[in-house]
Amino acid sequence: MAENAFKTALQRGDTLYGLWLALADPYSAEVCAGAGFDWLLIDGEHAPNDLRSMLAGLQALAAYPAVAPLVRPPVGSTVGIKQLLDIGARNILIPMVETPEQARELVAATRYPPRGVRGVGAALARASGFGRDAAYLRHADDGVCLMVQIESVAGLAVLDEIAVVDGVDGIFIGPADLAASFGQLGNPVHTEVQNAIQDAARRIRAAGKAAGILSTDEAQARSYLEWGYTFVAVGTDVTLLSRASTALAAHFKAG
Repeated sequence: MAENAFKTALQRGDTLYGLWLALADPYSAEVCAGAGFDWLLIDGEHAPNDLRSMLAGLQALAAYPAVAPLVRPPVGSTVGIKQLLDIGARNILIPMVETPEQARELVAATRYPPRGVRGVGAALARASGFGRDAAYLRHADDGVCLMVQIESVAGLAVLDEIAVVDGVDGIFIGPADLAASFGQLGNPVHTEVQNAIQDAARRIRAAGKAAGILSTDEAQARSYLEWGYTFVAVGTDVTLLSRASTALAAHFKAG
């Protein structure tokens, strides 16, 4: 198995630009794969992806080694993480993490015993080349990049403890849910929310971990980069298609 270049770049502190894939289709994923982003995230939390469609997305992106595929399941369950790892996901983002205990359980789910609790079925798995990689069990743990999302006031309260959990490679802040947790539903640009986001970047970096975030607004994304966020999603496929199609229709109807 090749080195996980995304994990290495994340630990090195490189600035990595990403795009959210929520159209839940491997064909559109492949279109985006050639765009030049550093990473693409296949979303299973707020997009209609299941295990098979996430597998199809990973297979489509495999032809583009310059872009790293990330996967976000709807919830961080031990069984779900096991399935994602077996189909070849190596970079996993878990939503709604609120305690260091939860973070440690997620790390354990990505490691084989005795370091963790991942079930052993590598002989059947795409991750091991369907059993052809005889050394897979020895190096699989080190190739996993686990990132957790902090999206609530409760998560922020213990951010420092979550950030130092061994095996957590990055902390991703979710502005929309965080705003809702602050009582500012639909208003992530509220001053209190933005101050919390800026402070979170400082705390994450102080713990020696990479800080990530998503924004479809260019000015906001650039502010996040200035604050120390280094793996930043700067758009979503749904938003790009929605905005471009609306603008095109309006352009011709106005004419």
